[in-house]
Amino acid sequence: MFRVIIKTKKGQESIIECNKDSCTIGKGDENLVSLLGWSMGRQHATLYNHEEGIFIEHNDRKGETIVNGVRVLERFGPLQVQDQIQIADYTIRVEREEPAKAVRGEASNELAGALKVQLEPVPEQTVFNATSTLEFEARSRVHKALIQQMDLRRFDVTGVDDEILREKTRALIAEVISKEVNLPASLDRDQLAKSVLDEAIGLGPLEELLADDSVSEIMVNRFDEIFIERKGKLQLSPICFTSDQAVLSAIERIVAPLGRRIDESSPMVDARLKDGSRVNAVIPPLALKGCNITIRKFAKNKLVAADLVKFGSISQEMVDFMQIAVEQRCNVIISGGTGSGKTTLLNVLSNFIPDDQRIITCEDAAELKLGQSNLIALESRPANSEGKGAVAIRDLVKNCLRMRPDRIVIGECRGGEALDMLQAMNTGHDGSLTTVHANTPRDAISRIETMVMMSGMDLPITAIREQIQSAVHLIIQQSRFHDGSRKVTYITEVTGMENGLIQLQDIFRYKQDGINSEGKVLGKFEATGAIPELYEDLRKRGLDVDLRIFSKKEGIK
Repeated sequence: MFRVIIKTKKGQESIIECNKDSCTIGKGDENLVSLLGWSMGRQHATLYNHEEGIFIEHNDRKGETIVNGVRVLERFGPLQVQDQIQIADYTIRVEREEPAKAVRGEASNELAGALKVQLEPVPEQTVFNATSTLEFEARSRVHKALIQQMDLRRFDVTGVDDEILREKTRALIAEVISKEVNLPASLDRDQLAKSVLDEAIGLGPLEELLADDSVSEIMVNRFDEIFIERKGKLQLSPICFTSDQAVLSAIERIVAPLGRRIDESSPMVDARLKDGSRVNAVIPPLALKGCNITIRKFAKNKLVAADLVKFGSISQEMVDFMQIAVEQRCNVIISGGTGSGKTTLLNVLSNFIPDDQRIITCEDAAELKLGQSNLIALESRPANSEGKGAVAIRDLVKNCLRMRPDRIVIGECRGGEALDMLQAMNTGHDGSLTTVHANTPRDAISRIETMVMMSGMDLPITAIREQIQSAVHLIIQQSRFHDGSRKVTYITEVTGMENGLIQLQDIFRYKQDGINSEGKVLGKFEATGAIPELYEDLRKRGLDVDLRIFSKKEGIK
């Protein structure tokens, strides 16, 4: 009766013949025109053939149907061959066997009461790219055929070397693709084979994102909705998984080598990739939209202090001071919000520790990359399926005190281990490093007080504060700005107690002056003019120290 011509954002075109008086468009399988996209409704719109021509009816409450730049509220028609229908990321045209009569904009004859053309101007909007429906359908079909072939051939993947498994799977995929007769000619066979291989034995579309150095974070909200962070800005990725099961398989491939598990009884997991990237995954019933994954990527090349200076995250004077502080065994706490760069800075500071000292690290998921030779890395462990065998960070901190450490580095304090950390700092393990979640140095002190109370020890607040002021020497505040940049905003010294309150003194700070026309933060690093007690002690001991870095002057812009 009429044909529907669909064109994707990448220019790929397909034609669907409709032999009935109507057909529906949407993401559901029951639609004749089945399209994917995060803004595509399950039954988004209906095309139907009337004696006056072909009309389109908008059905979805949330999404939009746009004809020639105008939003359709209910119905529109009759459609002409040149009319362009925009639904999600697809441009659609319809062709009728017989040309339709030129009745547009207002209803006539029998249509006067039955059809109402309601139009509303729509402003220009940014439309995110989505994976081509042709590529998606082909990938799903080839993937299912691959699984069937592996089942038929009783292909055992257990105990097979990764490289051998990859080669055998690649050969099976090539065989499946060669037998597929319905693959569109416009599809790149090599790219299709790679996508199926990644999803079958790798991390699926995440492989491409993990290989992209410009991507710093990957957020899978559901199988067909993946967001990424580039240069501090979030954007929707044009790639997606084929199903929730494919996402779950990727999660299992991440956690299995680490001895961790994820299932309905344990639907959340923290893990890491081989390169040290941090992974968090949540599956139903906790995740209502479907399986999701969050991956915090780390740079392939280990960052050093010079890189932070080059990026404008810190000034050279601040680096010089922090290096002296770490070498002279100051206890340092790095404070900051989520994604502010605390772990990166902790990595940089840890590498200032002299090579002749024994270092023990305690982390939930091992992320730190230290270059010293005398290094022991400990990692916590969740409970098994019977609810037993859990080893918390606090247990690791207690145990590492028996391992003759010169330095203790704790990836993050978030609970009762804060008390054990303070006791370690106060009992001969000077030079320890850790991170906490807080927005200012003063908030970091309050946060540590709260975490010590979480240890279960009924200590008076005065005793807790005395422990903190005795143990902690410096607090380094790391902040993430709205333009995506990360900077050290304060280096603050703990100077003692007065009237029951811990006294703080800023040594360096970042002063924001505004933003430029491109939305980037403008400001400078500056010294407050205060001389830290550490340098006073070093000077009294006859050591040559450069006090000029603390003179009150403007730093880098």
